[in-house]
Amino acid sequence: MIMKGFIYLSVSLAILVSAYLNSGDLMNQPIKPIKYLPLGDSYTIGTGASVKESWPFLLTEHLNANKISCRLLDNPARNGFTTEDLIEEELPVLKKLRPDFVTLLIGVNDWVRGVSKADFTKNLVYILNVIEKEIPDRKKIILVTIPDFGVTPAGKNYSHGRNISQGITEFNAVIQSEAKRRNLVVVDIFEISKKMGEDGSLVAWDGLHPSAKEYAVWESVILPAVIKVLK
Repeated sequence: MIMKGFIYLSVSLAILVSAYLNSGDLMNQPIKPIKYLPLGDSYTIGTGASVKESWPFLLTEHLNANKISCRLLDNPARNGFTTEDLIEEELPVLKKLRPDFVTLLIGVNDWVRGVSKADFTKNLVYILNVIEKEIPDRKKIILVTIPDFGVTPAGKNYSHGRNISQGITEFNAVIQSEAKRRNLVVVDIFEISKKMGEDGSLVAWDGLHPSAKEYAVWESVILPAVIKVLK
């Protein structure tokens, strides 16, 4: 009986030691990064600044600095893109790359080109439906409101006789409403973007797009919301 007990104890200890060593191996394995894909237009690609000064690039860097492992898969956003362009050009990228987390900032070019509020709403609903279907966790979508480009020196050139601030506010209401309906987080940059009308250093050389300094301001507001969603 003593010998059997000794053998049983030895086997048990061997199993425990093996389990401990294996758990150590698991703990030492690198954390799988969250795959991030930003969708949008010139504001997302960072027109007016360098690639590394765009807010999605800064966001990725700061997430990693906050111990949230994140990888920027791509930035398919382009100058002049509308919701229709995003549907045709960016959603295929989304389906191919299969991100875990998406940010969406779109709509300014819809308004500039005279797209109706109803059509903008329809396209936004379609875009969000596709994103929710394609990503593993539908809550990992952050919407960003459209900035008030009308305060910039060149902004008035794109008004076509309309009130820019009022028009963008109406489109932002659509974004807010749709986010609320889906329980998604919205980061509002509309009000802080108005400072571009007071501080020339916040506007890029073209007199229209944000400067690197302004993109950094946006990212500083977006980052806390993203951390809360991803943790």
